[in-house]
Order: sequence, then structure tokens, then C-alpha cells
Amino acid sequence: MRIGAYQFRPRLIPTLVTLLLLPALIGLGFWQLDRAQQKQAILDSRAAGDRLPPIDLNAKWPPYDRVKHRRATVRGHYDTAHQFLVDNQTRNGRPGYQVLTPLALDDGRGAILVDRGWVPAPLDRDRLPAVPAPETPRTVHGLIDDGPSVGIRLGQPATDRRWPRRIAYMDYDYLAGVLPYPLRADYLVELSPDEPAGYVREWTVMEFGPKRHLGYAVQWFGLATALLLIFLFVNIKRVGS
Repeated sequence: MRIGAYQFRPRLIPTLVTLLLLPALIGLGFWQLDRAQQKQAILDSRAAGDRLPPIDLNAKWPPYDRVKHRRATVRGHYDTAHQFLVDNQTRNGRPGYQVLTPLALDDGRGAILVDRGWVPAPLDRDRLPAVPAPETPRTVHGLIDDGPSVGIRLGQPATDRRWPRRIAYMDYDYLAGVLPYPLRADYLVELSPDEPAGYVREWTVMEFGPKRHLGYAVQWFGLATALLLIFLFVNIKRVGS
């Protein structure tokens, strides 16, 4: 292809490299944009839910999509004999667990999980952290959510039968199946930061917020642009040179 005094004649190797790398770089950029939108939606949903009046979960159990990120109250007592530790939860680069404790309801018709916060993991993987909780009746205040996020879900949620039970990811069918009573909902309550009997609770803190993902997207798109410019530069020659 001739353009004025220049001729565009792409060579095989640069063309193959560009065809392989360019779609990948652009795809990574759009993926980061999507992640930014997802995290901004979470922040917006939490802010909107916090402005609504709390739901009394002892009185009604709406579906999760109707009460996502709403404030809630629920009365019962912690079942400290059947707690769950969600693995692979890092904070400031340190590995740890999210502590999920069933709150047995006052009416005796089941329980709801309460996420009591994050605890660091012992250096010895065979040891589990002590996560005591008072067993006296109490009213718990918090925010409704679907539970800690994890990476790829492989195999069963747990292979160890000890309590507290270490689980690799959230699976409400599994959790309900190992408890001696039914779970009343496929969501949990994140314990409010000012409530007692909890651990580290920074619910709105994200390791990577929307702005960080937008910055990564700009970098990937910048690399894609640079690759395209390099491809054009190495394949355009001045006629007669």
C-alpha cells in the first residue's frame, strides 16, 4: 500500500506479533473498565442501602436481590460451636480469615450467618485462630451482603471436619448442610463496626478501588496504542530509500 512518498508493507513477524498482542491488550483494558464499574456499583449500592431504614430479620426474610446492602437487625444467640472461617482473605498483604458465626434465632426456627470480621491466619496452616463469641442473647446490627468474595472455586468448600470449619469459598447449600438447623437465608449480616464481639471490620475498604482499575485500563490501552504505532513505524518505508 502506497501513501504519498511512503509505502506500507507489513512483514510477517511484526504482523503476527501485533495480531496476537493487540487484541489481548485491548481486552485487558476493557476488563479493567468492567471491574471499575462493578466496584463503583458496589460502593453506590452500599451507600444507597445505608440511607434506608433497617430491616427486622426476625419478622421477615425478603429475597437477597430486594435487600442487598440494606441495614438489618436480628436477635438471637451466637452458636460458637459451629463457626466458619473463609480462607484466602488478605488484608494489607497479610493472609487471614473472615469469621462467620451462625446466630440462632429467638424463635428457634433456624439461624442466619453473621460475618464478624477478619482475623489474621497463624503461620502454621494446621492451626486455626481462636474466635470466641458471647453466647448470651443479643440484637445484632449490620449490613446485608452475600459474603466474602474468593477466587476460583475448585473442589469442595471444605475438606476438614473440624470446628471452626475452614472453607475455601461461600456455598450456602454446603453451609446449611453441615449445620444442625436450617439457614434462613442465602445471605448474611456484616456486623457493624461499632458492635461488640467482632474483629477487623472495614467493609467498604477495597484492596483495589474503581480509580485504580481505571488507571490500569489507561495503561493497557496505552500499551495497545504504542504497539500499533510501533507496528506502523517498522512497516512504513520511504519509497526509494
